Amino acid sequence: MGPNAGGGTIATPEPPPTQCDIAIVGAGASGAAAAWRLSQAGFDVVCLEQGDHAARDRIPTGDDDWEWTRLGAWHPNPNVRSLATDYPVLADTSPIQPLMFNGVGGSTVMWSCHLPRFHPSDFRMASLDGVGDDWPVSYDELAPYYGLNERMTGVAGLAGDPAYPSLPGRQTPPAPLGPGGERVAAAFDRLGWSWWPADLALNTAPHDGRGACTHCGPCELGCPQRAKSSADLTYWPKALRQGARLQTEARVTAIEVDDQDRAKAVIWRDGSGATHRLVASSVMLAANGVGTPRLLFLSATGRWPDGLANRSGLVGRRLMLHPLARIVGRFDEPVFGHRGIAAGVLVSHHFYETDTARGFARGAKLQLLRSHGPLMVALGSTLPRFDWGDGHHGRFEEVFDHTASLSICVDDLPEMDNRVVLDDRQTDSSGLPAARMIYRVGENSRRALDFGMARAREALTEAGAVELYDQPVIADAGFHLMGTARMGDDPETSVTDRWGQCHDVENLWVIDGSLFVTAAAVNPTHTLQALALRAADRLIATRRDIAA
Repeated sequence: MGPNAGGGTIATPEPPPTQCDIAIVGAGASGAAAAWRLSQAGFDVVCLEQGDHAARDRIPTGDDDWEWTRLGAWHPNPNVRSLATDYPVLADTSPIQPLMFNGVGGSTVMWSCHLPRFHPSDFRMASLDGVGDDWPVSYDELAPYYGLNERMTGVAGLAGDPAYPSLPGRQTPPAPLGPGGERVAAAFDRLGWSWWPADLALNTAPHDGRGACTHCGPCELGCPQRAKSSADLTYWPKALRQGARLQTEARVTAIEVDDQDRAKAVIWRDGSGATHRLVASSVMLAANGVGTPRLLFLSATGRWPDGLANRSGLVGRRLMLHPLARIVGRFDEPVFGHRGIAAGVLVSHHFYETDTARGFARGAKLQLLRSHGPLMVALGSTLPRFDWGDGHHGRFEEVFDHTASLSICVDDLPEMDNRVVLDDRQTDSSGLPAARMIYRVGENSRRALDFGMARAREALTEAGAVELYDQPVIADAGFHLMGTARMGDDPETSVTDRWGQCHDVENLWVIDGSLFVTAAAVNPTHTLQALALRAADRLIATRRDIAA
């Protein structure tokens, strides 16, 4: 039984909604945040979600075959999972595969819950470093929304991170480093490199009515303890109590516009294939950096033959995926790598900012990764797959629980040829054209990855690793889908304005990672939620006339 198998305790509206103030497409990180903020202000909000609830009693974390399930019905790649609520994303020419989850909470149900802010410099790359573009918003403008999102989500961490301007205290203490993390932290100290406990969307102590992490390990399967702060547990219960409505198993097929280029309705199909029409005064797209451009393409009309709101030609363009590399270190002594938070308990921004002597722009984030369970380790998830035969068990005992890794995340510069398009052959289960992801790792990113890999090897060797294994690009790392409907002040060079409001369709908003102008070198969820909250406040301030 797959992750969209239902069993949620919150009933969807009956009959299906036909009219509202604000229609939101997508119930993930940004859609949930906007629904909460808008319903708090008295707007009648309806969110249409293609998937269903991920029922906590059906999460396979505690099952004996959880690792096998992780490779099939709970795989983060929709092309592998292949549920009816998924849509295919073809990526046969890309070294990085798309990872996403369709359901209430979106990909936060499966995320590793690292919740960093962007750096102030990330918003000014063109001015500071002569690459990419400056954002139309600044760090200072987003800072209040970062703070709001942290309070709503609940962050485990430690105040005082020197990589940032002054940050407020975190809601719960940082996650423990574990033996492997302690080794790596001590190595960073000896090398003179800065590091800090990572900000995690996680309860390390009871908070907001939810329990604490038990450090069981397989976080990417969802958290049966409800300690991981996914959007279905943080924003959605509050939004629903405020009157927001959530329609699951609702596959949006098009945004309908009138003769004045205003969005007037959202067309969607239910699980039986019946078509419905939701009339709305404003529409917000929160379907991720692949789903949002796909929907804009599917909404093409005679006036908009290349996709709705695509006068700039930038819908689908400038796709950024955050290429990741990894160095795995094997130690003679156990470091208990399969226990605890899967990723992110230790992070270093020591090499984050541009240093022209390195031969590339911007920098890299180094992050501690733990290991996997026995099946995935044996299949080669850390060191190469173990051959069957006489040496299999001996090699397994050398490796299992004896590895710690450092991942390298680098800034993925926006390139026009990296893009999302509609495929002309394959369709989803409703007969709609599938998305195709066209992507290559840029030269600047490759140089940054190589530099980061060299630093990771240095650190793990200093930590006592007796064997190292390089993974120059991690294929299953495409959770960060950014840039395909970028924001900007100029309608000729951007899809939306500085608030996420489409230049060409004034009551159509984009509030997910599609907005991103550049990618930074840290995880994007915190920033896209901050942007969604900011967009909601803008709509509240300018459209009080439509509130019920």
